[in-house]
Amino acid sequence: MNTAMTLPFRLKGQLMTFAQGILTLVLTLLGLLVITFTLSALSPVDPVLQIVGDHASIETYNQVKHELGLDLPIYMQFFHYVEALLQGHLGTATSTGQPVLDDLLATFPATLELATVALLIGASLGILFGVLCARFVGTPLDFILRILTLLGSSVPIFWLGLILLLIFYATLQWTAGPGRLDDIYQFTIEPITGFALIDTLLAGDKDAFFNALSHLILPVSLLAYFALASITRLTRSACLNEMNKEYVTLARAKGIGELRILFYHVLPNIRGVLMTIIALSYTGMLEGAVLTETVFSWPGIGRYLTTALFAGDTTAIMGGTLIIGLCFVFINNITDIVIRLTDPRLR
Repeated sequence: MNTAMTLPFRLKGQLMTFAQGILTLVLTLLGLLVITFTLSALSPVDPVLQIVGDHASIETYNQVKHELGLDLPIYMQFFHYVEALLQGHLGTATSTGQPVLDDLLATFPATLELATVALLIGASLGILFGVLCARFVGTPLDFILRILTLLGSSVPIFWLGLILLLIFYATLQWTAGPGRLDDIYQFTIEPITGFALIDTLLAGDKDAFFNALSHLILPVSLLAYFALASITRLTRSACLNEMNKEYVTLARAKGIGELRILFYHVLPNIRGVLMTIIALSYTGMLEGAVLTETVFSWPGIGRYLTTALFAGDTTAIMGGTLIIGLCFVFINNITDIVIRLTDPRLR
């Protein structure tokens, strides 16, 4: 079969892969909605009491319950919930008095900025360290890097965050402290995009930009270190598995150096594994930044959910959980689609 005849088959296969990925994404999102709504419905917190208070009359209680649609059958409540979501309504947070969507739009960019910068650093160093461990397996370098990554997976993140603040902020004063910006810049920079680094650049304030960068150093280093730990170990393992295959032996027979084999031959063949590792690390940062944001007073979605949890604000918790779940589902499904489209072995 010539190339002209194989192209339509390849295109058809790629379209089918893409369609399957989209279908999986839609079904997963539907399952996420059902689970989120069910957990909220089973919550012991009464959303009506959160609004009317404990001393409201039974008539007021029933009126608010009717206005919220909580007197309807559970399947009707779910239908109205999905209908409201499609219109962009996530309800009103009792802890802030603001629409949940507005709260999330104000807080999520902070988490996204923190996680993205940390991922870029953690993934780059993690892959590099993993390759070096595979190249110098059994040497002191391999041993040291493995110990460092083991510590990254073992040390409690909140404890390490407090230690970093104590040493580099309180004692040495090398970096800025908690928050995203100092008070002098906090109310002078217009939040156009919600990303402090971008907004300070758009404002043309160089001092504010470096202040925002200084505030990022400690929380980014902390999250990047924990991402680096898992990425290094899994990259090392994947590289070692590939090093015993025939194409590596052939490359060695041709006189190609070990590092060149690893970077130009092995890494492209394990790109699916690497993309999966990086995607899981990214979603883990978006989900698990709660402690980091709490320690560093970072005004992101993790801190927002913590405040809502202590206030018993089920509406805010439900909206925040849904957004994080959407990110998890979206990132992992898109990664799976990209892997299938770029790796001919999976077609």
